Amino acid sequence: MTTRVTTLILGAGAAGMMCAAHAGPDTLVIDHARAPGEKIRISGGGRCNFTNLGCAPDRFISGNPHFAKSALARYSQWDFLDLVGRHGIAWHEKTLGQLFCDGKSTQIVRLLRDEMAAAGAQLWLGATLGSVTAADGLFAASVTQDGKTRQVLARNLVIATGGKSIPKMGATGLGYRLAAQFGLAVTPVRPGLVPFTFPPEAGLATLAGTATPARLSVGDRAFDEALLFTHRGLSGPAVLQLSSYWREGQQISVNLHPSGPLAAHLGAQRAAHPRRLLGAALAACLPRRLAAFMARPLGPDRDLGNLSDKDIDRVAATLHDWRLTPTGTEGYRTAEVTLGGIDTAGLDSRDMQARHVPGLYCIGEAVDVTGWLGGYNFQWAWSSGWAAGQSIAARRGKG
Repeated sequence: MTTRVTTLILGAGAAGMMCAAHAGPDTLVIDHARAPGEKIRISGGGRCNFTNLGCAPDRFISGNPHFAKSALARYSQWDFLDLVGRHGIAWHEKTLGQLFCDGKSTQIVRLLRDEMAAAGAQLWLGATLGSVTAADGLFAASVTQDGKTRQVLARNLVIATGGKSIPKMGATGLGYRLAAQFGLAVTPVRPGLVPFTFPPEAGLATLAGTATPARLSVGDRAFDEALLFTHRGLSGPAVLQLSSYWREGQQISVNLHPSGPLAAHLGAQRAAHPRRLLGAALAACLPRRLAAFMARPLGPDRDLGNLSDKDIDRVAATLHDWRLTPTGTEGYRTAEVTLGGIDTAGLDSRDMQARHVPGLYCIGEAVDVTGWLGGYNFQWAWSSGWAAGQSIAARRGKG
């Protein structure tokens, strides 16, 4: 059995469904999952951090830092916010420009499905992709669904398969293999927005569950957000952000008092309470367990009145620049995104189309464009999906 469509989109995630909503009728989206938009559903604690008010190209990591500019400018966070408003979805802003649904994240999935239906796109779920070939201006894909295998012929093929993060949801490297098959280079991939792990002897497991504001840095990158200690190491927004810039073996710096000079704070305590113990003084500005942990090698039972200015400076320096070397990360199992991917050098930044394979498009997380934590990766999905969809619709108009 053969099914003919104008456009075949591989992947019913954020980018794939957005593309289908704009590619025009006679579009088919296939996905091996039993429900579309599963990463949308689980994102943001079930409320979907669907974009960020501060979205800009410098919040994205890529081998070509300029690649994302065109799509992000032509379909911005304001465009998606307008779409959310047209669908009557209430939302709110959290810290750092992050926008979330007031209700459930499934509202965003419903928005995309409604937009697809209005555009005349079909959706096949529980569909397994077999071979994919190209000849005579058509792509031919073998698709098995409900035990039946069909050949799908399409003028356009869109790779929207995502990356390798969260394999328990079915994530694979399929998109990279397909891209390579059609002559596109793939840059090295690794987990991004992922917790750090440390050996047991580091002792961090004793602080599991403790959270505190912090500034984490590696190289010239620094992030001021919450830090969370876990049984296996470090997590929290600051860690997830930094993980996208960290490389194996690198040391990170943790500033546990980013709000200001700790030496001045301790000096003021010494003047007012000279008999206060150092451990108690640190507990006034850090969570109690963390204060005890950091004070242990510094002499927690020492009176502040017996500390010299040099002693206080040494304590402050330790807490402002706590050096740690992660053994690794939690990997793709918990990574929110995949860094690297289909090399942008082989794609046109205006429409995501392969430069040397007409009709082949690559969008979303499968491409070597990765955003910061906080709605940026969804915005890349909307922008890149829109750009490809618009191009496909225009190609249809040209016959």
